[in-house]
Amino acid sequence: MKIGLNTDGFAALSLEACLDRAAELGFACVEFGLGGWSSAPHLDIAELLASGAARDRLLGMLRDRNLEISALNCSGNPLHPGESGAKDTDLAHDTLELAVLLGVRRIVMMSGLPAGGPSDAFPNWITSSWPPEAMAMLEWQWCERVIPFWEDYAAAAEKKGLRLCVEQHGRQAVYNVESFFRLRDAVGPTVGVNFDPSHLIWMGGDPVSAIRALGDCIYHVHGKDTRIEPRARIDGLLDPKHVLPVRGRSWNFVSLGHGTPVRGWLEILKALREVGYDDVISIENEDYALDADKAVATSATTLRFCIEQLSTDSRL
Repeated sequence: MKIGLNTDGFAALSLEACLDRAAELGFACVEFGLGGWSSAPHLDIAELLASGAARDRLLGMLRDRNLEISALNCSGNPLHPGESGAKDTDLAHDTLELAVLLGVRRIVMMSGLPAGGPSDAFPNWITSSWPPEAMAMLEWQWCERVIPFWEDYAAAAEKKGLRLCVEQHGRQAVYNVESFFRLRDAVGPTVGVNFDPSHLIWMGGDPVSAIRALGDCIYHVHGKDTRIEPRARIDGLLDPKHVLPVRGRSWNFVSLGHGTPVRGWLEILKALREVGYDDVISIENEDYALDADKAVATSATTLRFCIEQLSTDSRL
């Protein structure tokens, strides 16, 4: 396995400084956010689509630092009923075009979330079968919005030889293993998972069990952790409070090893290896209690230790 970086974690740095730091930390890959919920701090997708020189310059910068692009990330909500839905749909299709031009084979994104009905103005995440209208809303979402979009989009990606790596994320149509397989069964194996254990953890799941259930559907992995806080014993895990301040929340995103212990991360990597995943773990830093450089470096240290243990200990 190898270590990579979602460069949004170093959003305050220039592209050159970000790549320099990734190389200094010994990373093999980078993952670039292109828009949607990313501020796209390092790449301008319009410029890269229009300019071969810009693409050559980017690829040269990567080559000079022995870095590769593990994936392009266009996470947004193409299923939003408002104007942003059309914008994120355009971004998703533009990302397919750019991936081909850059020689990148994987697109990381989320499934999106539609409204609860044709006259609704905002997305609606259905997490319960009660009250009774919830089930009707859920079926409308999948039959009228989720599957039609993904059938068309997966077909476009398949024609280009690309893999779509859907991140299972709260307040998305696909948020766990079961909802992922509903999508994959409908649209086929072009769609796999960008496995991010942090979201599963705050929903009460177990990453190792999920990895075993997903098997070879895992196409890309994020290195991101969650710490369940004492407040969860009072309020449970559902927490709509803003990510800052971290104090008083039921859970927080943290650097690797600050939520799941190092031994737990070793078990996660072991499970990934057992299902055949031997590729990049892309660190996605959203630890708001630490300086970004320290948080990324801490995550890298945890991953490097686990990778070394896997390669040297025959008992694992």
